[in-house]
Order: sequence, then C-alpha cells, then structure tokens
Amino acid sequence: MDDRKLWYQQSLKATETELNTNLHNGLSTTEAKTRIAEYGTNELTQKEGPTLLQRFLQQFKDFLVLILIGASIVSILVGEITDSLVIIGIVIVNAALGVFQEYRASKAMEALKKMASPNAEVIRDGSRQTLPAAELVPGDVVLLETGDYIPADLRLIESVNLKVEEAALTGESVPVEKNAEVLFKDEIGLGDQINLGFMSTLVTYGRGKGIVVATGMETIIGKIAEMIQSVEEEVTPLQRKLAEFGKLLGIVCLVVCAIVFVMGLLRGEPLIEMFMTAVSLAVAAIPEGLPAVVTIVLSLGMQRMVKQNAIIKKLHAVESLGSTTFICSDKTGTLTQNQMTAVQLYSGANVYNVSGEGYIPKGEITLDGHAVNLHKDQAISRLLHIAVLCNDSRLEADRSAGEERWRMLGDPTEGALIVVAAKKGLLTDKLNEQYPRVQEIPFDSKRKLMTTFHTSPEGKIYAYTKGAPDILVALCKKILRQDGRIDDMTIEDADTILHNNRKMAGQALRVLATAYKPIDNIPVNPTPEGTEVDLIFSGLIGMIDPARPEAVQAVKVCKTAGIHVVMITGDYKDTAAAIASELGILEESDLVMTGAELNKLNDDELRKAVKNTKVFARVSPENKVDIVKALKDNGEIVAMTGDGVNDAPALKRADIGVAMGITGTDVTKETADMIVTDDNFASIVAAVEEGRVIYANIRKFVFFLMSCNMGEILIIFLAMLLGWPIPLLPIHLLWVNLITDAFPALALGMEKKEPNIMSMPPRNPDEPIINRDMWISIAIQSTVLTVAVLASFYYAWIQYDNVSIARTYAFVTLVVSELLRAYTTRSERYTVLKIGIFSNKSMNLATIVSLAMLLLVMLVPALERLFSLEPFHMKDWNIVFAFAILPFLSGEISKVFKNWGKV
Repeated sequence: MDDRKLWYQQSLKATETELNTNLHNGLSTTEAKTRIAEYGTNELTQKEGPTLLQRFLQQFKDFLVLILIGASIVSILVGEITDSLVIIGIVIVNAALGVFQEYRASKAMEALKKMASPNAEVIRDGSRQTLPAAELVPGDVVLLETGDYIPADLRLIESVNLKVEEAALTGESVPVEKNAEVLFKDEIGLGDQINLGFMSTLVTYGRGKGIVVATGMETIIGKIAEMIQSVEEEVTPLQRKLAEFGKLLGIVCLVVCAIVFVMGLLRGEPLIEMFMTAVSLAVAAIPEGLPAVVTIVLSLGMQRMVKQNAIIKKLHAVESLGSTTFICSDKTGTLTQNQMTAVQLYSGANVYNVSGEGYIPKGEITLDGHAVNLHKDQAISRLLHIAVLCNDSRLEADRSAGEERWRMLGDPTEGALIVVAAKKGLLTDKLNEQYPRVQEIPFDSKRKLMTTFHTSPEGKIYAYTKGAPDILVALCKKILRQDGRIDDMTIEDADTILHNNRKMAGQALRVLATAYKPIDNIPVNPTPEGTEVDLIFSGLIGMIDPARPEAVQAVKVCKTAGIHVVMITGDYKDTAAAIASELGILEESDLVMTGAELNKLNDDELRKAVKNTKVFARVSPENKVDIVKALKDNGEIVAMTGDGVNDAPALKRADIGVAMGITGTDVTKETADMIVTDDNFASIVAAVEEGRVIYANIRKFVFFLMSCNMGEILIIFLAMLLGWPIPLLPIHLLWVNLITDAFPALALGMEKKEPNIMSMPPRNPDEPIINRDMWISIAIQSTVLTVAVLASFYYAWIQYDNVSIARTYAFVTLVVSELLRAYTTRSERYTVLKIGIFSNKSMNLATIVSLAMLLLVMLVPALERLFSLEPFHMKDWNIVFAFAILPFLSGEISKVFKNWGKV
C-alpha cells in the first residue's frame, strides 16, 4: 500500500482500483483470507519488554544503591546486623517500587488495544456480515451507523449527515462533519481529512460507508502506538542528580576512610581497632537512609497533591514538576471549560451579552446592563424558543457524586443553545410538551441547516430552522423586530446581520443563525426546497468554549515563576489565538504556528521557532512529539498535558506527562506521569508549586546529612592529625548516624513552603543538587561542627584528664549540635525567627525522639557501659550546650549575610 497520506487525495475509483476491491460487493471471503495472511490481523501489536527478573535487576545499576549494598556488607563486618538488614530492606523496597512503576507504564499499550472496536459491519461476497474487527483487511467495505466505533482507517464511500468524534486523535472538541465526495490535492492536517475515518473514533451522528485502507499498526492509532513504544523512558533531573551525588559521595568516603585507616596504622594504632573505626566511619558517612527519606518525602508530597486534584503515578515525577520551565497545555478542557457556552446574541438590531459558566443553567441575558424581559423582547423570546425546539440535545443534572453537576447529552453546540434558553426559564421538556415536534428535516452537512416542525398551544404550525448564518440569511425574506413587528428584510438588514456574524467570528465565536415561518399544514414529506425559503430571521447566537477563570490567574503565576506556557491544540488558528490572548498566554511579540507550517521546518529551525511560539494550532500527534523534543533539545524541562490518544506519545516524550482525569482516555492516563482529576490547568500549576517545595526540602535534608557526615569525618581525621585519642568510638558513630540522620532528615522533608517560592525562576536543569552555594555552606557548617565537638572533647580531656569523659562530651555535643542544626537547615534563605522556631511540628517530634534515644544510652546502666559513657551532671550539660549551639549560630548568621537585601 502507498503511504497513508495519499488516501485523502485519491478518488473513490482510484482507491477501488488500488485496493483491488468492489465498492458494492466488497471482497470475497477467499480474498479476505489471503489478505489477512499478507497484512496480519487488525490489531495493535506490542513489543516484548524485559522480564520481571530483568526489570528487578536493572534497579541495582544506580551507584548509590551499590554503595548501600556495600554499606550493608560493612555493617555485617562490624557486627551491626540490624543496620545491615535495614539497608538491604531499603534497597529491595526501592527496587520493587521501580519495577511497579515500569509495569504501570507498560499498561499504556494494553489500554490502547482495548480501544479497538470488537466487531464491525462489513460487506463480503455482496452481503452484509458482522465480523470481529480483528479480521478486517485492506479493501473491506465497512458500514457505519451512529454509535459505532470506526474499526479501521477508512476512505469514505458514502456519508449521510455523518459526524465523527475525533477528539481523542485531533484534540478538536466539536465532532467533525465528514464528506465522502471531497477530494484534496494538497497535503493537509489530520483534523481536516474529512473524507477519511480513523480507527477508534466514534460516529456521533448519521451513517456512512468506507473502504478499509489501513489496519492494525498501519492505522493512525497504530502509528501512535508505535511512537509510544519507541519513546524510551528518560531519567528525571532528580535521578540524575542523585546518581551524581552518589558517585561523588562514594568516592570521597572510600578515599577518606582509607586515609584514616592508613594514618592510624602509621601512628601505631591496633590493626583491628583502626579497621573497625574506618568501617564505622564509612557507615556513618554514607547516608544509607537517603533513598528511603527521598521516597517517603516524595510519597508525602504525592498525598498533598491529591488534595490539589493531582495524582502522581511516579515518585520522581514530583520533582520533575518542580523544575518545569515549559508547560505545553492542551486547550480544550484544560485551559478552557470544555463546555460550549453561548456568550453573545444578536437580535432585533441589538447585541446582548450572556453571563454564566459552562452547562450550569444559571446566568442572565442583558442588554446595556439590564436583564432582558421576554414578554417585551419578542425577538429574543422567539430566538430562544427556536434554540430549544430545533435541537436534539438534552441537559441533565448528575447528583451521583453528592453535588449537582450538569452534563450534556448530544452535540456540544446544541447543548449551548439549551443552556442559554434555560437561563431565562425556557426548559427543554416543558417547551417540547407545549410545542410538540411533528416533523423534521435533519441536519445536512451540504446545506448546513436543520428544520423542525411544531404545533403551538393555539394550534398553529411553525417551521423552526437553525444553521450557518451566511446560508440562512440568504433564505430569509423578512426580519423579526424587538417589539414583535415583522418587516421585509432589506439589503441593509442583511449586511448588518452578516457584519455582526463576522464580528462574532473574529472573537473566535462559533455562530449559528435562527429563523422561522408559519405554515398551513403539517407536511408529510417535507423537503428543504419547499420549506427552507421565505423565512423570518430571528437572530444570531455566538458560542465559545470559554477560558477557565482560574486558568487566567494560574498563567500569571507561571509568568512570575519564570515558567513559559504554550497552547498546543487541534483547533483552528484564530480560535486558539483568541483564547490564548484572553488567558494571557499570547502577547504581541509571540508567534502562532500551525501543524502545516511546522512540517516545513527542519530540526534547527524548529528549535528556534519553539522559543517564541506560544500557540500551536491544527497539530498532528507527530507535531506534538516534535515540539516537546525541540524544547528539550533547547535544555528546557517540559510538562505536557493531554487527554486524547493523540497526546500519549508527546506525554511519554515530555519530562512530565500530565493526563486529564475526566476527559482523558485510558491510554493517556496509563502513559502519563500525573493525572489531574479536575482537568484544570490551575491544578497543574499548584502541582508545580508543590514540586518546587519538595525539591527544596530534598536539598535541605541532603545539605543536613552531608554537613553532618562530613563533620564526623573531619572530627576523626583532625583528631588523628593532632595526635589526639580518637574522640568517637565506632558504636558512637553508628548511634549518631541512627538518631540524627533518620528523624530530623525526614522532618526536613515535611517542611512547609517558604514565602515567594513561585516568585523565583526555575533552577538551572544542569545544576547539581549540591551547587556552589551549598558546598560553601556545607564547608562552613561541617567546619564549625568539627570545631565545636573537638573543643568540647579537648575541654573535658584537659579538665578531667579522662579520655572516657572527653568522649562522652564529644558524643553528646555532636548529637545536640546536629539536632540544633536541623532547625537552621529548615530554610536556605530565611532565619528560624522568620519561619517560626517551632512551626514544623514534625521537627519538634523528631528532636524529642532523638533526645530520648540519646538519654536512653546515657541513663540505662547496661547501655551506658556498652557505649563506654560516663555519668553526666547539670554543669556538664551547660558546657556541652555552649559548644553545641555554635553550628546553629553560624548557620543563622551566614544566612543573614548571604541573603542581605534579597529577602
């Protein structure tokens, strides 16, 4: 077969010849069997992935994980079996989480396969048959009716009022009117190929027939499936940073421990004792709890995000959100309400405004700020009657969720007409009861009109017509005035109506016109030619899928935070640009591009174009992937939103894929990293803020652990250089590691957001977790910590001439100083007084638990002997506290100088 893009350019005769089929009789059963052997079944295939064991083993490639495994072996060597088991448990849990995340991602293909139609109505051997969709082959003739899922890609043969819902593929919110007779010469976008039908899309109106031109993986949805499988999972910034951090930390620890071991031997220390000291130092220096704390903090962040209507499927996606520099958002339902809404009316030479949101039947129709009275304004009254009666949609209240929600059954455009009438008390059921429909001429895409016939309570018969303004105005001979007068329509009247139509269209409104006329008798077989003539014009209705009010504010927040918002949609260029301007996304210097324009750019040109383009309209699934790739090539961290199957490859390509929870397909939800349960852009921005908070907290406890652990290394290292006794025994180092690395670090991960966190630009994606400023802070803190502990040790050593007492001083000083330091680490920019000394309840609890564990080994005689500690008195505590507060004070003072004039 030729490339798919040629099918909309080929005539029916050429298509019939190319596929060697018959438009009327279809294929023979024998030929169909031959072709299924050639082309394969009409199913989506899935590449074989790694086995469960392979996925599990892949989780152990991380350098930090290897260090943790080494730490567990070291713990066994020093007799710390419990530490070893905890470390191994952490490694296994993390590996299991990784396998689970990959398993969830693989479900995207299974969800995609479920979208295929299970059965299809076809013509074979000249007769109509019902077959499993999997048995379709190129050349089969398929019959389509309202409610059918299209089972394969088709070149349409017939289309009778055929409308197809293609939002899952194109992102366009309104069903597409199909026309089998149209032929295209130039290359056009997916959403404009109205003579084709695509696999998995839904027939919402009319009927049709088509020749199968592509099956299985050769269909549009098959190509999307192939893209999903070809896009490799990429590591997040946090994963990269932790890997770099782990390698650096491992190398430093091994080198320092080796130096300490050799120095001890050179100065005559016993071999076994120095080996135990070096090993204990390694265990203390390696923050084996770091992955666990990161996992817990990310998990807690996920729970908080649920309250913000965001469900995170992958832990590391939380951090990716926090570093986002670009949000590529779908228009329909995310930035807009996905509910066509009438916002403007024109009738009787007046322009009316309509208030209210979405499908909620609350609001007002106003003229010059005053509410309309239907008894006095007969033109508007008639307009609304036609809007409701010449209509096949229904508005329903859904109270299943405990609150009243309104949903539309039927065409969204017709739904907007029902809602605007309901705002004036004209309800569908009541009006249909008063003015029963007795005949109709269905909508036809050629004439772009619909007419229904009704009897009034007085026994009169009316024909009500709605449709395209330019066509309907030409069929009107008279016009209804505001006071109820019916005048002949003049050329000036027609020009004014069409001028207002163009004005509404210029505001990206979808416009329908309404007209009517009284008739003498109910027609038996009404025809357009006999009915849709000599009509009385009653008005225009302008509708739009309006922007979400909260999205406007969210876009402002993004701009303040240095995040670029880009709209990517299947809608038309003018409509997308109008909505983007209303939202504040599109400014004068920004560009608007279409998918056709993107296709003409090479990679370099595309990378330049995405820097200044804020709206991409009429785009294909491939375009979306290309846009995301170009942004990432520019060094951006990209969040991509979507709800349709067409969005899935781009969501997978992005750093963070965001699926819509209400309108999103199963494919999109399975592919995405995050699901927004209310389909609201504002919820995405709230999640970005939470991501920033979480990353800031991760930096805080990494800083805390690094400065503590480096301080412990320096304490042993400098004491040996000075020729002093070793201030801390191996068991001291392990206990300090247990009570200060775990609880305070976790509490730091639960710190609340700092002021103005969304007023700062996104961090440089290439910046390591520990940047230059943090290294300086670590150096200062670890140095002061070392000085404080060694000074405490030296004071007691000289004062009491007892190494055991001196070691007790050093041990208690180290624990207390690290707990105090945890408070100053709660913010990199603000002092403890600014954020509130005791505002973090988790930190208060962690401090109490850690102090209790310190007192436990000091007060229980058996533990006191085990730890080689000496009794402590009140004066000892006073002296220890004087030394222990030094790191805290240095941290607070350094923040004041570092951020002078910044906060």
